[in-house]
Amino acid sequence: MQKNWYSKLLAWREKHITPQQFILFLSFVIGVFSSLAAALLKWTIHFIQKILVEGFSLSHVNYWYLIFPIIGITITLLFVKYIVRDDISHGITRILYAISQRKSIIKLHNIWTSLVGSSITIGFGGSVGAEAPIVLTGSAIGSNLGKFFKLDQKTLMLLVGCGASGAIAGIFKAPIAGLVFTIEVLMLDMTFTSIVPLIISSVTATVVSYIFSGNAFMFQFPEYEAFAVHRIPFLILLGLVCGLVSLYFTRGMNKIEGFFRKQKNMFVKLAIGGVMLSLLIFIFPPLYGEGYDTINALLTGNSDGVMARSVFLNFGSSQWILVIYLLLIIFFKIFASAATNGAGGVGGIFAPSLFVGALTGFALAEVLKIIGFAVPHANFALAGMSGVMSGVMHAPLTGIFLIAELTGGYNLFMTLMIVSVVSYITIKIFEPHSLYSMRLAQKGELITHHKDRAVLSQLHMENVIETNLTVLQPQMTLGEIVKIFSQSRRNIYPVVNPDDGVLMGILLLDEVRNIMFRPELYKRFTAEKLMISPPAKININLSMEKVMEIFEDTGAWNLPVVDEQNRYIGYVSKSTIFTSYRHLLVHYSDE
Repeated sequence: MQKNWYSKLLAWREKHITPQQFILFLSFVIGVFSSLAAALLKWTIHFIQKILVEGFSLSHVNYWYLIFPIIGITITLLFVKYIVRDDISHGITRILYAISQRKSIIKLHNIWTSLVGSSITIGFGGSVGAEAPIVLTGSAIGSNLGKFFKLDQKTLMLLVGCGASGAIAGIFKAPIAGLVFTIEVLMLDMTFTSIVPLIISSVTATVVSYIFSGNAFMFQFPEYEAFAVHRIPFLILLGLVCGLVSLYFTRGMNKIEGFFRKQKNMFVKLAIGGVMLSLLIFIFPPLYGEGYDTINALLTGNSDGVMARSVFLNFGSSQWILVIYLLLIIFFKIFASAATNGAGGVGGIFAPSLFVGALTGFALAEVLKIIGFAVPHANFALAGMSGVMSGVMHAPLTGIFLIAELTGGYNLFMTLMIVSVVSYITIKIFEPHSLYSMRLAQKGELITHHKDRAVLSQLHMENVIETNLTVLQPQMTLGEIVKIFSQSRRNIYPVVNPDDGVLMGILLLDEVRNIMFRPELYKRFTAEKLMISPPAKININLSMEKVMEIFEDTGAWNLPVVDEQNRYIGYVSKSTIFTSYRHLLVHYSDE
């Protein structure tokens, strides 16, 4: 009965709604649910934090900071280990992997498990962001809606992008940032037809977010100064600093997380990471949670609020003490974030990159002020956020538009553009990939922003294998072979053992052309004596990209295909692959 209902629904949709109309409808639905998920995640995090830390004194250190983070990570670890039973960390990386290697299929549980795990982790003090988990949630919504309606891989990829756009737009109330984030960080080449659904998801998610949380900007700052030409050298300096900080952030996070990956015992990870995180938060309270309160304090000029509940209160409140304090937080932030995820927590680097960027910009402005150059602290804090995000994610447009939309500081575009571009160029000199894509790129599993690899990944071996070649048996005589030659139009003949189907070699027409017209040799030579080894064998399970690498390495145009037991399956030719590639490329880019 259920299958009958499901089949009727699919049939009705195919009959009454065109594919283009249906994609637009789904992009709207994805935008709504992505934004609702973002609102639920933010509310849950703030609810937990309100219960735990709202009553803390601002002028005294609080020893609960030594306990809360460990409790949160422990609960999350047990939730993932015994309920989810799957890896749900590094949300953006998992989306990139799904696009690259899993035909844009994201597991159904990712719709809710990342939301639960990250809310517990961050609510109890985990020093990570909620954005990557909610992007994974939104992308999972899009992927599973597409699977439910039996949509093709190209459409699934688009719906995954719609979920990501809606999630970013919903959590930040930033529709343009949601769009450009998907294009810069996640997706393959976009056509105009693809852009429209992304826009619908972003705008819809933003409207839903306005309905639930009002139209106030996420970060408030009362004063900012307009762009001035004489500050360009200082902005270039800030961009260089942000690029180097991004490099430290990227390599430091990768190395520390690598240390945690080497620890096989989850309780050892929990002990090391939990203790490290709790001690860091106790010494530097701004490391608690996402850190957005600290950013707001800097933007509003409340630098004393940044040092609240800190042991550094006893050292006074001079300008250099504040600078040193901020620099120490910048240095230790990657340890806190990596310890959170390494110990078993769930969260992303989106918020940490914004946090580190704000502190970097504010600290540089404070240093310039001390040595006699007056620059606006709020402007530099905002530009620092854009610069570090652009460097860490290798996404300058996302950094520029996100900060402008988060603050309403659209007059800061020139400032944001200069710092973001300089930061991006700086880190590209040292790191070709973002922190998100670094691991996949090292494994050769990343195809996003690489159209050739993307199209090749969608070619299937069964569609390019030729099975109409005449198979020879090893004991066939030259006379029998010549008769086969006379009836065939091919010049390659696989020699296969008739007992087990194993490919023994190949016989080329050119190799026997000089003896095939000598009847006296017809019984002397057999296929086994005349055959040669092929330049290479293609395993049926290899990716098409690996297949093309083998063709390039051998210089061959035709190669045999075998299974794991070396049994002959068929032949594949480079020309057939090129033909299929061209057809798929046309379909892939079809408007």
